[in-house]
Amino acid sequence: MKNIRNFCIIAHIDHGKSTLADRLLDATGSVTEREKQDQLLDNMDLERERGITIKSHAIQMEYPYQGETYILNLIDTPGHVDFSYEVSRSIAACEGALLVVDAAQSIQAQTISNLYLALENDLEIIPVLNKVDLPSANPEEVTDDIVDLLGCRPEEVIPASAKTGLGIEDILKAVIERIPAPKGDPEAPLQALVFDSVYNPFRGVETYFRVMNGVIRKGQRVKFMATGKVYDADEIGTLKLHQVPKTSIAAGDVGYLITGVKDAREIKVGDTITSAEKPTTEAISGFEDVKPMVFAGIYPVDTEDYEELRNSMEKLRLNDASLVFTPESSAALGFGFRCGFLGMLHMEIVQERLEREFDMTVITTVPNVSYHAYTKKDPEAHIIVNNPSDLPDPTTLDRVEEPYIKATVITKSDFIGNVMSLCIDKRGQITNQTYLTQDRVELNFDMPLAEIVFDFYDRLKTVSKGYASFDYSPIGMRPSKLVRVDILLNAQMVDALSALVHADNAYHIGKKMCEKLKELIPRQQFDIPIQAAIGAKIISRETIKALRKDVTAKCYGGDISRKRKLLEKQKKGKKRMRQVGNVEIPQQAFMAVLKLND
Repeated sequence: MKNIRNFCIIAHIDHGKSTLADRLLDATGSVTEREKQDQLLDNMDLERERGITIKSHAIQMEYPYQGETYILNLIDTPGHVDFSYEVSRSIAACEGALLVVDAAQSIQAQTISNLYLALENDLEIIPVLNKVDLPSANPEEVTDDIVDLLGCRPEEVIPASAKTGLGIEDILKAVIERIPAPKGDPEAPLQALVFDSVYNPFRGVETYFRVMNGVIRKGQRVKFMATGKVYDADEIGTLKLHQVPKTSIAAGDVGYLITGVKDAREIKVGDTITSAEKPTTEAISGFEDVKPMVFAGIYPVDTEDYEELRNSMEKLRLNDASLVFTPESSAALGFGFRCGFLGMLHMEIVQERLEREFDMTVITTVPNVSYHAYTKKDPEAHIIVNNPSDLPDPTTLDRVEEPYIKATVITKSDFIGNVMSLCIDKRGQITNQTYLTQDRVELNFDMPLAEIVFDFYDRLKTVSKGYASFDYSPIGMRPSKLVRVDILLNAQMVDALSALVHADNAYHIGKKMCEKLKELIPRQQFDIPIQAAIGAKIISRETIKALRKDVTAKCYGGDISRKRKLLEKQKKGKKRMRQVGNVEIPQQAFMAVLKLND
């Protein structure tokens, strides 16, 4: 056990985490020349294109140092804030972390939030200054920033370049010397932490775990404590680039387990594996069910594809256990699903994977968050509102609570005013402001999650010229004054365009929606009124004028009554047409409602 080191890499998006992992694999000889490729651990096309890690990975390396061979387990973590629960479980499986900071961009919001996560778990932090070979790098200044943040000595910061391979040997040396060996008792009952699972279409779910105490052996019966299910350990082994089967894995080491389970929902990240015969009494703390934060409806463009969409979603859920969906129907769009996502990036990725991997083109409705509604009849029990149409009638409503978040924005001091006014526009309250250096400021806000769902991130980048970085964590529910804005087309309600908004913004949003739809809905032979309503009260209206055929063209000269007769006949026809006509809403109208501020 004294020769095992478990560590992870934490960094902001695009600070060179995946490239550094590639160099470590090269330096330890874990990858042959033939297997080499950039971002080796990111095995999804989507991850490579966007340059983000979506699924975390684990890989074992062997490194000879001072006459002994050390086993280094790199437990990679996803970088984006939507996947922060996965990051926290990966960090819990380690004893140390490499904190990678870009020498050109300095410390960003996610660097700090992931660092706090690591410090809460008492990890040994090794600061690495990456990209020192760039012409725009500023190593001395950024080293000072890291020293201020961590309170370490400047010589402890390792200058490196993952692109050229500079400093990689120093990093490996620091991992062995500074990160403590894992603690654990091989004689105790088995206790292992599940930090990830992947779905293999041939073998079922592969569970990645770190053994805290005891030994896991091939063929033994194992029990998952959160679900209470018992399985046979058909195969266990360690994770090199390809899996290496073993007969047993002892305390301190990391490995994989195949039990033949076909449903990814039965294996939960953060769960504790123990022996079925001699179980441990306590589970590893910190387990929670992943809670979706953002909800949206996903509908097939053609209603006949509903069954095909269901099959695609089921297959996608095998790979992504945090995707939650239930069937729902909408008067405007037919049958579809109400889906829960961890955040907007997660939603975008699910939508893109449906299109790429399953050729499903889908319509996504306005995303919203989950609210708690309380009625006057029973002010204690809450109704969970994931869909605007679930909101009880305003007359019976006592109050509505919405989820709030603690947002951290790090920006240059020139843009403080812009960032503050954006956050106050979004109903944020500033709680703290700290100068990290002379020209970098950390701002903390409490704000409603619903306000950052749409376009907050894009607008933050715009007002700060791309310099601000953003991170958030949920802080619970707070009462709020919310109303449901409905859109009526030709006096028919379009349920897919309903939105829950704050009472103060309702008029403004209703007016904008009507104006936007007026631009996008094609003109018909009759007038189409577009109305925004709260309950029975209309708050805004726009009218799409009818296309008019000139019916009096053939009347030249003669009495006015002949023209009047033709116009009256046209008027009656228009009236009848308006009663029976229905209005098609183009797909871009649904999308446009999301981008109201453009």
